[in-house]
Amino acid sequence: MTSELFSPLSLRSGHMLNNRIAKAAMEENMAGDGQLPDKELFGLYRRWAVGGTGLLITGNVMVHAQALTGPSAVAVDLGKHSNRFGRPVAMTPEQIQATVTRYAVTARRAEQAGFDGVEVHAAHGYLLSQFLSPLVNKRTDQWGGSLENRARMLLDVVRAARAAVSPSFAVAVKLNSADFQRGGFDADDARQVIAMLEPLGVDLVELSGGSYESPAMSGRPADARTQAREAYFLDLAKDLVKTSPLPLMLTGGITQRHTAERVLDSGVAIIGMGTALAVTPDLPDRWRQGREADEQLRSVNWSDKALASAAGMAQVRHQLRRIARGSRPTPNTHPAFALISEQRKQRRALRRYRAWLSTSQSAA
Repeated sequence: MTSELFSPLSLRSGHMLNNRIAKAAMEENMAGDGQLPDKELFGLYRRWAVGGTGLLITGNVMVHAQALTGPSAVAVDLGKHSNRFGRPVAMTPEQIQATVTRYAVTARRAEQAGFDGVEVHAAHGYLLSQFLSPLVNKRTDQWGGSLENRARMLLDVVRAARAAVSPSFAVAVKLNSADFQRGGFDADDARQVIAMLEPLGVDLVELSGGSYESPAMSGRPADARTQAREAYFLDLAKDLVKTSPLPLMLTGGITQRHTAERVLDSGVAIIGMGTALAVTPDLPDRWRQGREADEQLRSVNWSDKALASAAGMAQVRHQLRRIARGSRPTPNTHPAFALISEQRKQRRALRRYRAWLSTSQSAA
């Protein structure tokens, strides 16, 4: 009998996934000249494609060259690391509408470029997630206060994106199942937002959780009551799937086949993986053959949660670069080495980006 893990899934837009395994979005930080994909990035995704993954979601694509964030003038609180982030200013109504339009333009360009769909990122403390959060969104206008108001920008983005592409182009949304911060966006909020998304032609909702202040998506929430484990958000997903009118995808901490099957047994339609595929890009094919990964990524047990989260993401990017070059992953790489190495690469990339941005703005 074929496992549901390898059964097909038809999306609302008409696309057929050949299995229920998705490679979730990760920050590769591997753009080439002109912020365009180069041969290494293509090589990385080719490895995942031949490894048996049914759905590939790319790393995030900014809709604005200056990557605007923050609905209100509320700074990120990372304790002693807070000064690494600039102080935000509240977006004006004109900036909000312009950003909605940019999402639509980006979706249309993605379709023109040959993608099968886009995912609107409204999780992990990014802009749309900040609008949803009552802890961050302190606005008193039509974008603040009630959940309906806080969800307004997300819903407008989805409507605009859906209208900008063809009916056969998939539109998904990535949503926090919860922020894991007291008084923040919670599972009941997520349930209501999913219901709001259903009439807008959304194909799929990916559930994750946390933010950079409470990095539950990496298994390190600031709230000690939520312990890191396989399938971090499964308990919340089990609750949300009971009422969801849309197929759900669950991402976070899935590394073994039995865990993936347990997630699907709960009613979730697709399991998403990031770190596991950064270590073992052919993991889906291994599962089909009854095998598991040979190694797991080295754990980071530092007391500084923000720094541990950054080191964990650096470890993942270090593996992605190796895979892109055609090398074998080295999951036992020391997190401190990965963090320092990635920080150096990011500083060089930032210099190139600033030079490109300056040249682009001058040309415009």
